Amino acid sequence: MKDIMKMLLMGVALIATSLPALAEDKPQAEVITSWTSGSEAAALGVIRQEFERRGGVWKDSSIAGFGAADAAFQNRLVAGDPPAAKQAVIGLANTDFVNQGLMNSIDDVAKAGKWADVLPKSIYDLISYNGKVYLSPSDAHGESWVFYSKEAFAKAGVSEEPKSWDEFFAALDKLKAAGIQPVAWGGQSWQESKVFNMILLTQVGIDGFLKIYVDKDKSDASTEGVKKTLDILGKLRAYVDEGAAGRNWNDATAMVITGKAGVQFMGDWAKGEFVAAGKELGKDYGCMLAPQSPGMVYVADSFSFPKIADAASQKGQALLAEVAMDPTVQVEFSLRKGSVPMRTDVDKSKLDICAQKGLELMSAGKIVPDQALILSPQQAGALNDFVDEFWTNPSEDSSSGAEKFFAIFE
Repeated sequence: MKDIMKMLLMGVALIATSLPALAEDKPQAEVITSWTSGSEAAALGVIRQEFERRGGVWKDSSIAGFGAADAAFQNRLVAGDPPAAKQAVIGLANTDFVNQGLMNSIDDVAKAGKWADVLPKSIYDLISYNGKVYLSPSDAHGESWVFYSKEAFAKAGVSEEPKSWDEFFAALDKLKAAGIQPVAWGGQSWQESKVFNMILLTQVGIDGFLKIYVDKDKSDASTEGVKKTLDILGKLRAYVDEGAAGRNWNDATAMVITGKAGVQFMGDWAKGEFVAAGKELGKDYGCMLAPQSPGMVYVADSFSFPKIADAASQKGQALLAEVAMDPTVQVEFSLRKGSVPMRTDVDKSKLDICAQKGLELMSAGKIVPDQALILSPQQAGALNDFVDEFWTNPSEDSSSGAEKFFAIFE
């Protein structure tokens, strides 16, 4: 009997000592994102659930606000305690991290999944550095959208989507006369710069936009386009409420959802908030490109993977890269976040009319990149500061504003 008990105890001890090893052997990933709104959290949940379904152990470290999440991530890097993954915008913002040897390449995962065959070339190029893939793209967003409350438009007598800026301001005047806040404004510099960019595209066109941001062109045509952009931006001040300063984007979206405001300038991620609130596109709210827009400003999300010694986290990085690029995951993620899948081979039938319009523009090449994709982080930050300073200083004219804008690139 003693021998049997001894064997049983030894077996229990063996199982107990093996359990931690089995847990440690699973792919693990601590993931830092700024996806904390209702729609963003729901979208991230799609990736997390699939990651866990495939045997991964997920630790969420989401932090509200992209800037705050970025700062926390960089502090972790400096301290030598990086997470396994970080939500990142594709493009130049990651170049320094890669060149300093702080990021793991996921080139093997990309080759195994034949990403080069299923991603637009422009996107594939922006997730590759020094000939290797370092980022796993999750979705793309159009940033030239204006969302509007159908209820507010009906009350104000606005029967059609404005086709020009003159018609747009006439619609805002009708909203104001009906006692409805015309514009739900997100009073943060990054939001203001996106409005600046969507207006700029309407004034200079796709080629002109690229000349300014890529070629740093200061010709008379470019200068005049920036002046006109600032004139339109400045005119919008008269339609914004006093409580706009510092307002989060999703709080501004809520004003449109509830019919308290008429329109919001925002990327298509705002759709996720309408979906989460049970609102139906075409019935409760509508989406239109900024008036006279020839195309769409876009930005694309991804995951980056810091160098990390832990073997389980390295496995987690590879698994997360695969999951984020899974065709079904990309569609379900986009449905919740209001974005567009990055893969060209996904089932598009579930996408709404706004997302399908965005895909049409991307397929036709009628897109220009957000400044975060093509400017250095320092220049992108300087642009945010410039737009915020112009917005909060009504006395500044567009001519001096244009001079300050082009000084960003010097």
